[in-house]
Amino acid sequence: MTPAPAPADFSDWDALLTLIRRSFAEMDGIIDPPSSAHRLTPQSLAAKARSEHLYLCGTPLTGCAFFAPRPDALYIGKLAIAPDAQRSGLGRAFIAAAETLARRLTLPKLQLETRIELTGNHAAFAALGFVKTAQKAHPGFTRPTSITMEKPLDPDYL
Repeated sequence: MTPAPAPADFSDWDALLTLIRRSFAEMDGIIDPPSSAHRLTPQSLAAKARSEHLYLCGTPLTGCAFFAPRPDALYIGKLAIAPDAQRSGLGRAFIAAAETLARRLTLPKLQLETRIELTGNHAAFAALGFVKTAQKAHPGFTRPTSITMEKPLDPDYL
């Protein structure tokens, strides 16, 4: 399966919300504060897709990611893979799709955030070429709650 931009007529926001919540469910009780996935609605996802690049994979939906251009990076958000498809290479395929889009937009790097407690995610992203560049605390927290990771793209291919 290869991730691709969502079709212009995509409208199954309920299925997309279900995919994201199923994918992020393993974090419940592990991360604090709880995932923002709990605050998503079909309407907020549709609005997000109007301002960002939504990529999808599979029928029924197996994976998704939102790619948001920033001044100096392509931000990867809500990368979600169905639990039964995790560790199948699909996450790597979404990162490759992000790299292609970033190059098309002439952005020099990819950027994402992952929770401090999710050390498996840190390792998985590091294996894909991401490095930790910052950490931050969510509002109301005095300890770091997330880290920022970036992957520089080869300037010869921008």
